[in-house]
Amino acid sequence: MPGKVKLDDETGRLAALRRYQVLDTQIERPFETIISLVEDILEVPICAVSLLDADRQWFKAQRGLEVCETSRDIALCHYAIQQEEPMVVPDTTADERFSANPLVTGEEHLRAYAGVPLVTPDGYAIGTLFAMDTQPRTFSDYDLRVLRRFARLVVDELELRLQSGADQLTGVMVHGAWMAMVREEIQRAARNANTLCISLFDIDRFKRINDAHGRALGDQVIRSVIAACETELRAGSKLGRLGGAQFAVLFTECALDQAVVAAERCRRAIERLTLSTPEGADIEVTASFGVAPLYSYALSPEELIELADRALYQAKSNGRNRVEVGQVVPSFYPGTA
Repeated sequence: MPGKVKLDDETGRLAALRRYQVLDTQIERPFETIISLVEDILEVPICAVSLLDADRQWFKAQRGLEVCETSRDIALCHYAIQQEEPMVVPDTTADERFSANPLVTGEEHLRAYAGVPLVTPDGYAIGTLFAMDTQPRTFSDYDLRVLRRFARLVVDELELRLQSGADQLTGVMVHGAWMAMVREEIQRAARNANTLCISLFDIDRFKRINDAHGRALGDQVIRSVIAACETELRAGSKLGRLGGAQFAVLFTECALDQAVVAAERCRRAIERLTLSTPEGADIEVTASFGVAPLYSYALSPEELIELADRALYQAKSNGRNRVEVGQVVPSFYPGTA
């Protein structure tokens, strides 16, 4: 809203953008739906949810563009986030800011632009929802009302992602949500006399990958590892990201031997991943797993995690890229040996 947008705080704006952890994430249906509606209602060949990073423009969803990002210095949206009201350019060739822009003079042939800032609840314009045409065009008041309403939906969707308990890079549960779910499942297991197990796993030597090849490739490795595991786990298994490159799986109504088999399937799927650097060099990716059963319904999620963590430590000590099982000892869990 006018008077509410913080236009002179780039550090705060970037922090607001990164809080959503949305950059470089995969296609998501809500944003695709919004873009499809903009395309149909405004009858434009090009539209996108554009997010402005420090030095690039990245598209969360787009139509009519063959790239997923551009440099920020040629992004018309860079100008749109510097004002509170929608930015409308009926003819880019007649605007001195854009007449020499390579997106205007090049094959893209961009001519008309209308962009509405995506303003967060704390007042930062993190990007735009924009519509473009390859011919000069005047966008009507109705067109701008449509863009405004859909821009609010985009921000609402980003806020929902924050509140959903999902890790924004992988889509699996974040630490707190996963632990709360485990607590509920332990109580359910106690009521129904069911078995359950958990597994912790780490991507082996992940810091080396991140340090040597950068965060973007590290994120790709994490997403690929989670995707590999999801193909091997049955529907009742629940993945969580505990932090960094450490993850956890809850196996409901699952005996220990079954959980070990499932963890081994995941380990092998990760080992088979074929990933490479931008320069074409192959990257070897493996993971170490620790598996722990629920020996007592009195155990807390933290105690169960500790048992699995000991097994994970053992897997690392024994050479990594293996599955180890947590052993219950009387000194650790009295009465359960």
